[in-house]
Amino acid sequence: MKIWLIGIVCVLGFIFWWKGKKPIIKNFPNNNVPIVAFGDSLTAGYEAPAGTSYPDVLAQKVNRPVINLGLSGELAADAPARLQTVLNERPYMVLIEFGANDFMRQKSRQKAVEAVAQIVDQVQAFGAIAVVVDTGGPGMGEYTKAYKKLAQDKGTLFVPRILKGIFFHQKYKSDQVHPNAQGYAKVADKIHKVIKPYL
Repeated sequence: MKIWLIGIVCVLGFIFWWKGKKPIIKNFPNNNVPIVAFGDSLTAGYEAPAGTSYPDVLAQKVNRPVINLGLSGELAADAPARLQTVLNERPYMVLIEFGANDFMRQKSRQKAVEAVAQIVDQVQAFGAIAVVVDTGGPGMGEYTKAYKKLAQDKGTLFVPRILKGIFFHQKYKSDQVHPNAQGYAKVADKIHKVIKPYL
């Protein structure tokens, strides 16, 4: 009986130890300074008043600049063509948010995920921390699974389902898809919670 109890205690201890471990994130820490938010309209702050996009709100929470390189309407598959602009900022961390347009336009999910993987690889090769930011809109569960696995495989941070708690609540939205200022503030909170230990 004692051996059985000792075994249970050891297993539980290992589980708590494992859960308490931070994942190994590539390029943490590094000597660069700015954070770059690289994404589509959800990053650009579409339909929200100036100064209320999630990168604007996030910049108020962290002790470093957050550069907004969001482009409304952009597909994940097209984003690698803009990546040099991101790297020219010499980022400490890059927040990578793509996939919603690919999903809504019924483009290939595989190509979208491959494009995000390509962006992650180049960001990491530059020496910055990559953060995969998942939209998590209705019907996008397969994107969430794919991005989570990508993040685990490549040693990036992962922010799941930024629209959870926003998409079905009109008080947080400016139209049928995009957040309003309150919604973007909630998105910034979710991202800040994940990246804070790595700043």
